[in-house]
Amino acid sequence: MSNEHGALLGPAEIRELAAALGVRPTKQRGQNFVIDANTVRRIVRTAEVRPDDVVVEVGPGLGSLTLALLETAAHVTAVEIDDVLAGALPATVEARLPQKAGSFGLVHSDAMLVSELPGPAPTALVANLPYNVAVPVLLHMLDTFPTIERTLVMVQAEVADRLAAGPGSRVYGVPSVKANWYAEVKRAGSIGRNVFWPAPNVDSGLVSLVRRAEPVKTSASKREVFAVVDAAFAQRRKTLRAALAGWAGSAAAAEAALVAAGVSPQARGEALTVEEFARIAEHKEAGA
Repeated sequence: MSNEHGALLGPAEIRELAAALGVRPTKQRGQNFVIDANTVRRIVRTAEVRPDDVVVEVGPGLGSLTLALLETAAHVTAVEIDDVLAGALPATVEARLPQKAGSFGLVHSDAMLVSELPGPAPTALVANLPYNVAVPVLLHMLDTFPTIERTLVMVQAEVADRLAAGPGSRVYGVPSVKANWYAEVKRAGSIGRNVFWPAPNVDSGLVSLVRRAEPVKTSASKREVFAVVDAAFAQRRKTLRAALAGWAGSAAAAEAALVAAGVSPQARGEALTVEEFARIAEHKEAGA
């Protein structure tokens, strides 16, 4: 099983492992396994994983990225929902990186339901996220584990663009604003289709999220701010005065909140920063 990449999995090993387990990647779970050792090494480098990092990985699949993370990090905890994959992963780690087996933890669960992790608190999140749940999983993990300082996720290129978009961009929207509540977000590279099995019919992108040193300064709660964001983009072509009428109780109340927040009632959601959304949340009339 040795190859130039030592413990890492290549295309032959991935297919062998999948066949032995009777695994066929399913569309329903958005599974595409990375079969290229250079790509997982690149992800670990781009994520700037350090020897003292405790990394949480969501959706490890057959373990390609898991092994690359274990080579560098102090500890890796993988969260896997699939019964067969979760059952097989510890044996893969044991077989290919026996000296690191003690630094590996597995949580067999849906990432959206995970509220705590065994072992040391995570400092980094690195994952190849299934495209259909990428944004909710990412936001849930950042919210649930405030110790995660650095995140690097591989997602569908379109999702990567949306997450990293700034105000004024055509693709700036709910994911962009909510991700920015937690972190500084930027595109960190592109990934071709041929490094996956099966090859997806879309390109993938890497997104880097570095947690804000200082949280957004606001007296409004995250829930209150996110309610404004959701309302603003639910009808993104409308002016904020119209789009926020339901949230504020009336168009006039929305206008009052916007003016008080120093935001033009004629502006649209895609022009606003997360800080501006927070200011609007602060000015919602009590009892509205």
